[in-house]
Amino acid sequence: MARLRIGCVVMAAGNARRFGENKLAVQVQGKALFHRALEAVPAEQFDRTVVVSQYPEVLELAHRMGFVPVPNRHPDWGISHTISLGLGKLPEMDAALFQVADQPLLRRESVGSLVDFYREHPEHIAALGHDGVRGNPCLFPARLFPELLALQGDHGGNQVIRRHEEDLLLWEVPAPELTDVDTPQVLAQLRRDMAEE
Repeated sequence: MARLRIGCVVMAAGNARRFGENKLAVQVQGKALFHRALEAVPAEQFDRTVVVSQYPEVLELAHRMGFVPVPNRHPDWGISHTISLGLGKLPEMDAALFQVADQPLLRRESVGSLVDFYREHPEHIAALGHDGVRGNPCLFPARLFPELLALQGDHGGNQVIRRHEEDLLLWEVPAPELTDVDTPQVLAQLRRDMAEE
């Protein structure tokens, strides 16, 4: 059987309204969130990795790391626009993984294991999860690309997954890996937890 062609979209374009500033530039243990996100990509597992962002420093790092930088000049159009920009740079893929950029404890190994798991179940949607609760990243087969491209505004892959719950498979990881830094309070707690380890 031919090897599946899988692409990766790192979504690093949002305005982070709840956070109040560019949270992707916030440092966690000496590294910006966006830097940690790009380091969590197991590039060798993907045929192409694209990084969608409005921030020049993110696009520059993506280029340096061998990824395809995709400028998002309209982040106010919502996550659906980021998804369509990313998919537009992944021609002829059998599947695409979507990774957010604000999970500082996400491990490269976990993303790689998710891709391996998906290759065994290519008709499904696969996502990282903990105790039956879905998190990110999520991997979608190409048959669902039209539904992803039809999303509007600030609606993301959740809408597509809800229509295909029976197709969803989860790969179990520790809960901290799924923590996304949506507010300064979450970031402060995360830093405290990491300092205590």
